Amino acid sequence: MRTMNKRKETIKTAEHDTECIRQAEIMPLNSWEWLHITIEVTAKTAFLFILPQYNISVPTADSETVHYHYGPKDLVTILFYIFITIILHAVVQEYILDKISKRLHLSKVKHSKFNESGQLVVFHFTSVIWCFYVVVTEGYLTNPRSLWEDYPHVHLPFQVKFFYLCQLAYWLHALPELYFQKVRKEEIPRQLQYICLYLVHIAGAYLLNLSRLGLILLLLQYSTEFLFHTARLFYFADENNEKLFSAWAAVFGVTRLFILTLAVLAIGFGLARMENQAFDPEKGNFNTLFCRLCVLLLVCAAQAWLMWRFIHSQLRHWREYWNEQSAKRRVPATPRLPARLIKRESGYHENGVVKAENGTSPRTKKLKSP
Repeated sequence: MRTMNKRKETIKTAEHDTECIRQAEIMPLNSWEWLHITIEVTAKTAFLFILPQYNISVPTADSETVHYHYGPKDLVTILFYIFITIILHAVVQEYILDKISKRLHLSKVKHSKFNESGQLVVFHFTSVIWCFYVVVTEGYLTNPRSLWEDYPHVHLPFQVKFFYLCQLAYWLHALPELYFQKVRKEEIPRQLQYICLYLVHIAGAYLLNLSRLGLILLLLQYSTEFLFHTARLFYFADENNEKLFSAWAAVFGVTRLFILTLAVLAIGFGLARMENQAFDPEKGNFNTLFCRLCVLLLVCAAQAWLMWRFIHSQLRHWREYWNEQSAKRRVPATPRLPARLIKRESGYHENGVVKAENGTSPRTKKLKSP
């Protein structure tokens, strides 16, 4: 009987162990199934944040290529990259700019300008390389007619659309950074001016399907801004180093001329000769006389405003320089006083008494009595 009971107990324990093993095998399978389901569900929403939306397959001579157009879902993608840009901004500030500024021992005013220029140098350098790569690979430099031919440019390549989304995300992230960086109240209006200026031009080129022209203009503008902020960084490191400012001043005027020329050539002449001149927002066509005049007026007004600020700042710097030079000339030179000749009696002094050369004291002259 005892042996039978032992056999039953061993059979029960074996069955229990096998059930535990089966459950242990089933649990990972169930967890993987749940994980697979959640990944499938969250992947759709994750792609909405990470990747550009509204993709379309466009047939070509060899095969099909994927292009994109814009829509309301782009706001979600821009929001995601705003948070990414804020994180990258904090990394550059903490690990690069703060370490350099501690060595320079700058004042509060120069410290805030140093941080501003340091962030913009990193951004403009990255944007110039990225924009130049996009322009070269898409063939916009080798074929200037592509800036206005086949308008409207509704279907964008992946790299073009992603570039515009990242640009909008960066300049939108600059608005809350004014609070995070504790920018002085005197500097906020100036920074808001150029932030809004960039947002209007980039969003206008993106929404009006002038993305090709916008890329060329951004490449020119970012190259000039990179040179300017680099010159500021070198000036903060050594105040005597102003050679880069002279180079920037020469490049600045040439850049304004190129931007105005390209805008007038592409919009005023190129789009004006296109056959398809009708206002059709559904097809993305804004090639009308009124729209062209508004775009040209905006570009010309922005360039004129930048040029006026540049001339005003240059005149102010020259005035300060000449005032310093004239102040130095007005200061009279202190005349040198001639050295007084001190007559010394012959011999040498010893205990306050003049001794002759042979050691005897000289005879005093007798005064005749009157």
